[in-house]
Amino acid sequence: MSERVTWLPPGTTEPAPSPAGPAPAPPERTGIKRLLWPLIVGLGLLVKYGKFALLFVGKAKFLTTSGSMLVSVAAYSLIWGWSFAAGFVLLLLVHEMGHVIQLRREGVEASAPMFIPFLGAVVAAKSLGDDAAAEARVGLAGPVLGTLGAIAVFVAGESLDSEFLRALAFTGFFLNLFNLIPLTPLDGGRAMAAMSPWMWFVGLFLAVAFAFAFPNPIIILIVLVGVWDTFRRWKMLKEGGDEQRSYYRVRPRTRMLVLAVYLGLIAVCVLGMDLSHVERTFADV
Repeated sequence: MSERVTWLPPGTTEPAPSPAGPAPAPPERTGIKRLLWPLIVGLGLLVKYGKFALLFVGKAKFLTTSGSMLVSVAAYSLIWGWSFAAGFVLLLLVHEMGHVIQLRREGVEASAPMFIPFLGAVVAAKSLGDDAAAEARVGLAGPVLGTLGAIAVFVAGESLDSEFLRALAFTGFFLNLFNLIPLTPLDGGRAMAAMSPWMWFVGLFLAVAFAFAFPNPIIILIVLVGVWDTFRRWKMLKEGGDEQRSYYRVRPRTRMLVLAVYLGLIAVCVLGMDLSHVERTFADV
């Protein structure tokens, strides 16, 4: 057997042989680090330009629904990739269209949804209806249509045996369940306007507990807005006179119907999350 000889310039020595196998890849960034940087950038842009964006919502032609959707898809793709980001934004659109449809049914002119990266979407409207019952209907319409959208994705995932669609459905169920926390400006807080305003303080406690369990800049921002809005509305209720009190007068039958829809949505979302949950191991990553 002949021996391979490597020619080296005078004065140099042959390098030590490399160990068998490819060189180990550098460690990847953890999920928290990958998530935190886009969130910080998004919040920074919101603080700097948010007031200008809100001024032009529904008025400036360049801020269209489709344009803001594309911006949101690009932002969420930094975390999840393009395909999952697009699916998530579409589920957000279905949820928000529930609010738009119900607002127009209540006789309130509403804009098309405007998407804000990492904060969801907003619908511009002059009011939420004539009374707390109308506000509850508008608030619950989003989770109703959004949950139906998540169910459709789950059924498609089961039919196609797609873990991608199951994971997307899980996210949709969680999105709608989170929105049912009884705290304004979340949809659950709108529903509690027709149930009992006292529930806003329960929702505030749940949101603070959630923020401690899953610290996140967006959740902390929601809690801060919730604190301000809860005490603002409570003060108006106590000091606003007959006009404010009449807003919250709801017939018992309507109150029971709102409660049934609210609890039913929670049950469906929890069950949907359980059915669509995809077990993952370190070997799968």
